[in-house]
Amino acid sequence: MIESKLKKPGKLVKFRGRRCVVQPSSDHEMILLKPLGGSDDEMISVFEPILQAYDKIEDDQFELPDKSDLDSFLTAKLLYDAARLSFRQVSGPFRCMGKLSFRPRSYQLVPLIMALKQAVTRLLIADDVGVGKTIEAILILRELLERGTIKSFAVLCPPHLCEQWQKELADKLDIDAVIVRSSTVAGLERKIVGDDTLNVFNYYPYQVVSVDYVKNGSTKMPAFLKDVPDLVIVDEAHTCTKNLDFKKVSQNQQRYELLEKIAKNEHQHLVLLTATPHSGKDGEFKSLLGLVNPDFEGYDFSNLTIAEKRKVAAQFIQRKRKNIEKWLEEETPFPKRTTEELPYTLSSSSDYFKLYQDVLKFARGINTEGITENKARIKYFAALSLLRGVMSSPAAGYEMLQKRKSKILEPIEITDDEVKDNPIVERWDEQSDSEQIEIIDRADLSDNEWNTLHKLAQKAIELTTIEKDNKVRLGAEQIKLWINKGQSPIVFCRFIATAQYVAKILRSYLPKDVDIRAITSELSDEERREKIEEMAKSPKRVLVATDCLSEGINLQDKFNAILHYDLPWNPNRLEQREGRVDRYGQPGWVDKNGTLQNTIDVKVLFGEDNPIDVVVLKIIIEKIQRIQNTSGVSIALADNNRSVMDKVLKEVLLNPEKAQNQFSKQMKLDFGTSAELDELDVEITNEIETAREKAEKIRSIFAHESIMPEEVKKDLHEVDEAIGDVATLEAFVLAASKLLGANVEAVPGGYVFKKTNMDDWMASALGQGDKIHFSFQSPTPQGFRYLGRNHRFVEQLCHRIIANSLDKERKGNKAARAAVFRTDAVSTQTTLIQFRVRNVIREISKQHEMVSEEMFLWGYEQTPEGIFTLTMDKCKELLHTSNALDISKERQEIIFEKELQHFQSLHPDFIKVVADRSEELVNAHTRFAKYIGAKRFEAVIPVLPPDILGVYVLIPNPKI
Repeated sequence: MIESKLKKPGKLVKFRGRRCVVQPSSDHEMILLKPLGGSDDEMISVFEPILQAYDKIEDDQFELPDKSDLDSFLTAKLLYDAARLSFRQVSGPFRCMGKLSFRPRSYQLVPLIMALKQAVTRLLIADDVGVGKTIEAILILRELLERGTIKSFAVLCPPHLCEQWQKELADKLDIDAVIVRSSTVAGLERKIVGDDTLNVFNYYPYQVVSVDYVKNGSTKMPAFLKDVPDLVIVDEAHTCTKNLDFKKVSQNQQRYELLEKIAKNEHQHLVLLTATPHSGKDGEFKSLLGLVNPDFEGYDFSNLTIAEKRKVAAQFIQRKRKNIEKWLEEETPFPKRTTEELPYTLSSSSDYFKLYQDVLKFARGINTEGITENKARIKYFAALSLLRGVMSSPAAGYEMLQKRKSKILEPIEITDDEVKDNPIVERWDEQSDSEQIEIIDRADLSDNEWNTLHKLAQKAIELTTIEKDNKVRLGAEQIKLWINKGQSPIVFCRFIATAQYVAKILRSYLPKDVDIRAITSELSDEERREKIEEMAKSPKRVLVATDCLSEGINLQDKFNAILHYDLPWNPNRLEQREGRVDRYGQPGWVDKNGTLQNTIDVKVLFGEDNPIDVVVLKIIIEKIQRIQNTSGVSIALADNNRSVMDKVLKEVLLNPEKAQNQFSKQMKLDFGTSAELDELDVEITNEIETAREKAEKIRSIFAHESIMPEEVKKDLHEVDEAIGDVATLEAFVLAASKLLGANVEAVPGGYVFKKTNMDDWMASALGQGDKIHFSFQSPTPQGFRYLGRNHRFVEQLCHRIIANSLDKERKGNKAARAAVFRTDAVSTQTTLIQFRVRNVIREISKQHEMVSEEMFLWGYEQTPEGIFTLTMDKCKELLHTSNALDISKERQEIIFEKELQHFQSLHPDFIKVVADRSEELVNAHTRFAKYIGAKRFEAVIPVLPPDILGVYVLIPNPKI
């Protein structure tokens, strides 16, 4: 049997020749051992009843440094930082910090604090596009895992975001999550070991699940609901609403029914993420909030009571970017966005202008006599579809004009709902990029009308050249300017045919070394992701995309400019497109002079003599943008936008009596000539103003400005002290690499590792390539790899520095465990001691224990009056002493051995140091528990005696 003292959590033991720390175990016969400085993946489970004699667990402790460990004091800080940076279980209130590969911004901790205030986490996080909702969610995830609150989780997201989430979890949390969707299930099932009760949902603890895979079906949804993981995170939650205003079956409705069933379990942890929680319809907004708390569905958000405001504010957070850019006096490097209009004219290209006039004439002349109102409206939709296609590009116009599928389609009954909403005006959450040919086909056009369309199609195909298309020529010229400056643009188009056409033109117009690709919904999610990743390898690249990429997917690390080739008829789509690159994590771009630029250039192409473009841009988009810039709130017109746009389209295009009044000789819109347009202007302005007031009211309540930065600042500072901040990491990697003989060179944006003469373990940990460009910055500059504290190279570097220091046989090139030197920094003999301290943190209410580690500096001065202890701040100041002057080796050994003789008498002081530190931690946990309203109490139990990692004696320089 093993001695009971060797089974206590936090105890340092030796097993099979390796130094380990005993971890808490729920099974009294199972001993969990974690290699000192190792990761959770290296944990060893020892079943005590079958433990062999030669496998015995032995008591262990760090040997005190002796004179053989004497070395240069300039490397002492390396040992201190190596230990700090290797810690994964920290002692402070935020348990997750040691497990993160990044340092979160202070404002990103607010949702975490909100989550910890709840017994069961239920949150709707609706921060602005590009603020970092993914990071905010994974902070909550990691914290709940570390506290033992959850043991499993699932991220529900649209299928095209699965790989992105899997990568975020791997890169930032070192969590290997499986993707569950139709293409992966078979492979996952083959790996399941066990009986027939196991399936992908209860076998794998960490999952990224396609919401479309589990939203329906007789087996998939029930299987998931039977074994819902402890925490569910829902990304793009606005696509999972139910419509309370009128019942209608939709994809969103199916997703909502799934979430509604998940949320019914009152013990289920649930986090919803969306940048657009309010679509303009109160019912959909309430349905989202109803998932976190069913009471919220009955609230009148235009007239909330104080009690209701407080209740909702506890579970809903929505902040604009400008409100958090300097939160906690911490500069957050959001890029600066500049937007400019890029006007072109159809009339300057006579052939294209003639085609446009012919299509307009056809649209106005479609015969609607003697048919029902519904069928007449479908013909109207078909006319609009044709006009929009021709306005987008001659290629899209050709696709629509020449296709005829009605002969092979079955008759489709047209419902009242379908003709009420104009399908040509995209919904606020719609990402369709098809040419909507089915609408034209269902318009029941006559043979003469089809013959006319076929003739127009031939005219359109003749215009697909840069010489005859002013729009594509102007767009190509802008793209060329960006490429020459060193930028990587995205061109957003409305239709598949337009995207393919623009990409083809650009390939002939731009140099051959520019990688140009068109990505549309014709490609699968996997194919889109692969093509984008391939493009990242090309120094010069242009992505031509449809709105299938305008939502959710992050492109900021690969692209930094946007050209809106087609104006969306829903203004919310502009912000969603630009949010793909204008977001936290945008690394910027290097111009031709080698200067790093942190700007996002946006150009908006519009036809000056295209009445629809002018109305959309001048009356709707510019009004919304002005209000958003001045008020700081996002405005969603939602489906009300369809009715407004419908009126605009009718007024401008399909009223032949007013055609002459709408245009001057230059075909430019003159709003002063139409009383109806003036009325529309007023109606749109009122609509926008109503949306603004609603958004402003919601944001003012739920921005959580009541959480004061000072309440977070102290805990963040303590975390940085315990595990090292970014500056600590950078200084350590450079100094430790140099000590071990690596060749590191500073370059603009970061550093370069040259693998010449580098040890094999270092070269392997850095990855492939002879020269490795790396940076400690987040966002990381383009072309550099991010080196965070949990990177494999940093972990191994820390372990190697510590191991070399403890190796008494090793001579030179190691961090000093002991040093004696002269310095001007002290006036009397002073001793510094590096303690490696372990604490067992116990959460009483859950009987959950965790072993944490931290470095603690302690020191004392020897004076004729006695020994005086130093503060932690003074010790850190002395540790950074750079003017260390050598003294003879013999003299060092004499002084050091004499100092070690004091240690026996100082043993009670060492115990008191650790006890005082544990009391400080208790106070910190108590303060934090009080702050988050927690009733549970956490005990901090020090593991004694503390390990002594280093001892350093500072001798004052003799005064001359």
